[in-house]
Amino acid sequence: MSDVAAPPASRLTHRQILVVFSGLMAGMLLAALDQTIVSTALPTIVGELGGLDHLSWVVTAYLLTTTASTPLYGKLSDIYGRRLMFQSAIVIFVLGSVLCGLSQDMLQLIVFRGIQGIGAGGLMAMAFAIIGDIVSPRERGRYTGYLGAVFAVASVAGPLLGGFFVDNLTWRWVFYVNVPIGIMALVITSAVLRLPFARQDHKIDFAGAALLVASVSTLLLGLVWGGSEYPWGSAVIVGLLGGSVVLTAVFLWWESRTPEPILPLRLFRGRVFSAGVALSFLLGGAMFGAIVFLPLFLQVATGATATNSGLLLLPLMAGLMTASILSGRVIAKTGHYRRWPIAGMGVAAVGMYLLSTMEPDTTRAASSLYMLIVGVGLGMVMQVLVLAVQNAADFKDLGVATSSVNFFRSLGGSFGVSLFGVLFATLLDDKLAAIFSPGALGSAGLSPRGADRHPGADPGAPPGHPAARDRGDGRFDHGDLPVHGAPVGDRRCDRYRASRASAQGHRTHRLHPRRGGDRGGRGGRRRSDRRRAHRRWHHPHRCGRSLPLIPLAFALPELGPPLHER
Repeated sequence: MSDVAAPPASRLTHRQILVVFSGLMAGMLLAALDQTIVSTALPTIVGELGGLDHLSWVVTAYLLTTTASTPLYGKLSDIYGRRLMFQSAIVIFVLGSVLCGLSQDMLQLIVFRGIQGIGAGGLMAMAFAIIGDIVSPRERGRYTGYLGAVFAVASVAGPLLGGFFVDNLTWRWVFYVNVPIGIMALVITSAVLRLPFARQDHKIDFAGAALLVASVSTLLLGLVWGGSEYPWGSAVIVGLLGGSVVLTAVFLWWESRTPEPILPLRLFRGRVFSAGVALSFLLGGAMFGAIVFLPLFLQVATGATATNSGLLLLPLMAGLMTASILSGRVIAKTGHYRRWPIAGMGVAAVGMYLLSTMEPDTTRAASSLYMLIVGVGLGMVMQVLVLAVQNAADFKDLGVATSSVNFFRSLGGSFGVSLFGVLFATLLDDKLAAIFSPGALGSAGLSPRGADRHPGADPGAPPGHPAARDRGDGRFDHGDLPVHGAPVGDRRCDRYRASRASAQGHRTHRLHPRRGGDRGGRGGRRRSDRRRAHRRWHHPHRCGRSLPLIPLAFALPELGPPLHER
């Protein structure tokens, strides 16, 4: 016998809903904050724990377990109840956070981040599902809009808090900060949230759950490793992606025959559900692509610091938050929501096109306007999709339907970041040869000052200024990024020797710092990590592969001084 969610016999009062909602927002804040707060601390974490070669796994482990566990929470909440699963997710997340803060090496941190991700997978999905339990369909839009605003606030606050903890306390507080927030959410939901349940017999689809986790894990590993750990055409990546296709086919076959599937395929027969998860997939790609690559562009192309690049994203998050809240309130008042996703995707597409036209000399006002347009478009869509799917689903499927929207949004984010990363790294690889070639570098060599300039640049511009890296045609050469982010920028090395080797038509470039300098203590370990990272990026057997995007983006502040501080 087990508990299954049933429609509440009586609705909570508005005051009770607000109290419960504060607990849900705290849980939502945990998951949303952790997606961004860790990124600013990663360079410091690597400096203390070492293991730069495994840096990407700190992000990948969390991504894998979060995405794979999300649909499982949905089905289990339909069986055992939303409150139990939400509180279980909080406990797992807080436990994982404490363990992450206590980590003594990179392997421990990666394992504990995986545990943290298992909890995070249920926080967002269960928060939206509980709203469906305690609020009438007409009023759901108002509250889901507020939850969307929490995500927007966390996206901006995360990097700022992460930087504050690293600069003033220790990187471990990036994880410890989750403990009081989680305890508050646990106390509120335990004291106030009361949902009735009907006792029924159920059989958990363990085989379906295992197949789903396996198919998602192999897919995400293929996307994350492709072009970084292994070439896209390698046997490993082809095997992972092909294995994911096979496992997905087996999963669909099994789910069509089991009496109580973990993801009922009948849901896809509904036009609203099918359209909702498809749009969530596209939305995730656009949203996470913008969140990942805009700060990188602002730091490298315009010279913004890590903190300032987070602040410069405020227009994007302000648009998302405002549109999310306003759309929810309008939907609650009118009862119509069909037009919002259509209009929102159109607005987001226009904003994305405008972002693609940005140059280093684009004014702050113009770039802020572009980001605001993207944020408004995303805000008009993100929570409305959850609302539409919830209203179209039967109450017995409310949990799995809600979690499916979050699942496909996370999956779309993985696809989007991988796709943009391939484009980014491919262009980067093509430009490396010209940047490192003796003819292009001329007499400047590879000194930090010389590396800051590009042939055709303005000779009067100070080193590090975008004009000093201009190709002479008014456009920034993005191929400069590895020069400024790789060990060329090491403050302790003022001379480098460049050697160029050619093997079977592939190009490889090695940079050798002069000998000398302190090699002991933490500084020695950091330089050792730099050398390992450099060998990894420029190893002759890696020719033709894309640079690992996640380690590159997160390790730049540690590998060398920022572009505009030289």
